[in-house]
Amino acid sequence: MPDPSPSSPLPPSTPNSPPPTPALRRGLKVLGTLLITLSAISPASSVFIIAPGVVAQAGSGAFWSFVIAAVVGVFMAFVYAELASAYPLSGGEYAIVARTLGRLPGFVTLGLLLVTQLLIIAVIALGVGTYLEVLIPGLPDPVVAAVTTAGATVLAVFDIKLNAWITGVFLAIEMVALVVVSALGLFDPARPLGELISAPVAAVDGVVGPAAAGLVTAAAAVAIFSYNGYGSAVYFGEETTNAHRGIAKAILWALGITVVAELVPVTAVLLGAPSLPELFAADNMMSYFVTAKAGSTVNTVISLAIALAILNAVLAIILITARMVFSTGRDAAWPGTISRGLAAIHPKAGTPWIATLATGAFATALCFADKDFLLVVTATSIVAVYAALCLAVINGRRTGATAHAAYRMPWFPVAPVVALAALAYVIWQNALDPVIGRPSLAITVGIGVAAALYYALVLHRRGRWELRGPEEAETTAG
Repeated sequence: MPDPSPSSPLPPSTPNSPPPTPALRRGLKVLGTLLITLSAISPASSVFIIAPGVVAQAGSGAFWSFVIAAVVGVFMAFVYAELASAYPLSGGEYAIVARTLGRLPGFVTLGLLLVTQLLIIAVIALGVGTYLEVLIPGLPDPVVAAVTTAGATVLAVFDIKLNAWITGVFLAIEMVALVVVSALGLFDPARPLGELISAPVAAVDGVVGPAAAGLVTAAAAVAIFSYNGYGSAVYFGEETTNAHRGIAKAILWALGITVVAELVPVTAVLLGAPSLPELFAADNMMSYFVTAKAGSTVNTVISLAIALAILNAVLAIILITARMVFSTGRDAAWPGTISRGLAAIHPKAGTPWIATLATGAFATALCFADKDFLLVVTATSIVAVYAALCLAVINGRRTGATAHAAYRMPWFPVAPVVALAALAYVIWQNALDPVIGRPSLAITVGIGVAAALYYALVLHRRGRWELRGPEEAETTAG
């Protein structure tokens, strides 16, 4: 299917014709889309912020936790690639689900994503101050996070090609930091790889012993989210040339690069740590490892690189979320004036500037919310979105809604079925956790119900919810 050209002039409207569809400027190549997507995943942030939580739970069994998560990631990448190949739209997951499962499931998905994406920006930004403390101790995390988010919002208004270049440079610095961490462990190991594979150990109540299989698989649920973000390439589908093929490539490449960029340094830390008990007990595992292997100066440099990686991730996620918010305005999800404003495109930059500023304003305000609350709200929503996509790809094959996709996953329906089983296990693990899991499940259900009520009482009453895009097809679900 040839790509339309959103940069071409829109045809004049007549009194009886619908208003022209706002269209983004198609100026990205696949490489640019890949760079922004990898920046949103931020492998260095995952290694330094998420991986220690996996190690604390599974010990050296975290190696297997990340391997299991990578297998699940491959299956979800297949799902994302096929769906994004059929519908490379700036609305991302909600636009896809609405076109394959129906408008109500699509709007519920939108509700979950809208809340989650805004909160995730704040959660990530709150990590900047932690790593800047190596230079300026005592920095107030909320203020640093708010300044970071506001600055990233200003950058996000500019041309998407400029932002792809900026994120690419920051990403290169991030990858260098991961190479250094990997080299510290792999070139000077304290234990053999065979011990890591066949005899993993973990700390339970402060006592180090064999890592139970249950601990390893439970920690895999967290490791899955450290890889999350490869599907974000779809949000740039309307700005990427040859998007029907290019977005699928970007998704698969993003997952592959992310797995290598996270699994290798995590393995290196587990192999090279001078003492596993000390590693498990450290308040900051990565700082302990880098300082023990290379000294405080190298730790300071690496910490600054991680702070930069977090800033890069904030910028990339604002770019992504702004395009989803833009899409909601174009689809007339809100009252008329609000929708028209969010769908506005900057005449020179060609970006959704009002949607970007609105995204940044909300995310900046959320930087002052309690971090534990933010984590509870975001913990489970992505699981529901993943499950919706698995059902969407199955139904899309069944109804023919995705028959025009340029990419078709291998071994269908193995990928969505196995991914659904893994997600069901994650939900079960969350249900057993009274601290974060159960409240998060309850909040996710609450957001879904609120979104469904808005759809029924507002959108459905006024008629059909508009689903508009530069390549809107006749096969949209009713």
